[in-house]
Amino acid sequence: MIRSEKTRGRAVLVLQMLGIVVVSYVSGRLGLLRQVEVQSSVVTPLWPPSGIALAALLYLGLRVWPAIAVGSLFTVAAMSDGLSLWGVAVAAGSTLAPVCSFLGLRAVGFRKELDRLRDGVALVFLGALGGMVISATAGAGVQMLSGGLSPSHFWPVWSAWWAGDAMGVLMVTPLLLVLRKARPPRRDDRWAEALALAVVAVVVTVVATRSPLSLIYLVFPVLIWAALRFQLAGSAPCALLMSVLAIVAGTDAVGPFAGRSVLEVMLNLCIFNGSVALTALLLAAVVTEHHNIRRETELACEELAALVEELAPRPPSAG
Repeated sequence: MIRSEKTRGRAVLVLQMLGIVVVSYVSGRLGLLRQVEVQSSVVTPLWPPSGIALAALLYLGLRVWPAIAVGSLFTVAAMSDGLSLWGVAVAAGSTLAPVCSFLGLRAVGFRKELDRLRDGVALVFLGALGGMVISATAGAGVQMLSGGLSPSHFWPVWSAWWAGDAMGVLMVTPLLLVLRKARPPRRDDRWAEALALAVVAVVVTVVATRSPLSLIYLVFPVLIWAALRFQLAGSAPCALLMSVLAIVAGTDAVGPFAGRSVLEVMLNLCIFNGSVALTALLLAAVVTEHHNIRRETELACEELAALVEELAPRPPSAG
């Protein structure tokens, strides 16, 4: 019995790791659909494998790091039509970055539920902005050491690489974490409101990212609506939708991105995506924390009322 449970556990782990490899590779290929060149180096405004890797580590622990490494190797090999020693170094950086992010989050007591403001802040600064420094440094450094990038172009490429990896964490990881608690929706007024939110989010984002009138900030009222009413379950998908549509508009050079250089487009996308991610994540965490505190207060009041009723002197019975 014990041996069969161990065998079953190992089989599940192998399947999970295979799934991570496949999902990382496929998401990397999808991320490359909207690639841009910064100083002759290929970068993406949003790199989903970094967010998938961190979410996998948060769910399954450090034991799945080999799957992240293999997925990175496959992705790098597909990008460069083969795998060289320099490619292995880039894959190592892409693996080490989410591992360090995970260790940092674990050290500060991060909770996967993202139901506290401190968890949102930790994911932003430790998981995304801090941890992804490693992958950006490895990627840009390898290109410079291999002769494919001049030292004077190091920082623009590094910044673009870091922004893409950080946005992958900020956009993808919260969405994967909230899927853990996803349940089939019930047919009530909130289901109708959720459908209305989805339609409004798509329409407003398309108009904001493709209109030449600089209406890009119209998306934030919709994002606030999603966070206030549905917390992370609403704000995370909305943020990812807005980011993807903005990236499509930016790489197509339409709307507010028309007539701008590649570096200007990347900078604007980085600022926009970062603002959207921070608003979605931190506001949802604040609202969720507030709701939890209110529920705990109501429960404490009910328990106190029950205790007072139990301890209250009872009137003498008629004799």
